[in-house]
Amino acid sequence: MTNTDTILIIDDEVQIRRLLEITLSANGYKIAEASTGKDGLIHAATTHPVLIILDLGLPDADGIEILKKLREWYLKPIIILSVRNSEEDIIRALDHGANDYLTKPFRTGELLARIRVAIRQSQGPSDDPVLIFGTLTIDLASHIVRKKNEILKLTSTEFSLLALLAKNEGRVLTHQFILKEIWGMGYQEQTQYLRVFMAQLRKKVEDDPAKPTLLNTESGIGYRFGG
Repeated sequence: MTNTDTILIIDDEVQIRRLLEITLSANGYKIAEASTGKDGLIHAATTHPVLIILDLGLPDADGIEILKKLREWYLKPIIILSVRNSEEDIIRALDHGANDYLTKPFRTGELLARIRVAIRQSQGPSDDPVLIFGTLTIDLASHIVRKKNEILKLTSTEFSLLALLAKNEGRVLTHQFILKEIWGMGYQEQTQYLRVFMAQLRKKVEDDPAKPTLLNTESGIGYRFGG
């Protein structure tokens, strides 16, 4: 770890902040803390965190509003940590730029794994090529996706999911394979979680999300990119 590996925790629960501080510090991360949305925005701008953990139930603002403000300029991963566990809440957070969503109570090992995945996915470009599928262009090096020459706003998780499927064009990838590749070992049974991400990705990539031509479902098995 380096001095730049600071994680910002925006949560008004003292016990949660203490638990996260102990857990993350033990794994080599530096910690910055904020108990309100206002302070969280200030800390995000001044500490330059590598990742933000954001609660939705803040005393001075709804966490979604803070998420929207952060996404006006903050490009690194944001993980939502909340007691809200409805699919509607998860989709709303992902729609506004969250990279991941974990509900309270949570397992610290699971949170650490998701942090590692989010940070890894957000790190530097590779020498991968540009993939072109009709009006959709996927630049694997710069992590930029264009549709009809307009840049799509994808989270790093959404990009990784799209890239995995596109690089395996025509091949059926099982739910378990995708979950392991994107989120890591231990998440291979969370097909509902994958379904939510696929629904969000279709909204951004497909001309008609209800009738996908690129991100196709293989019922009971997984997903296939293209024909």
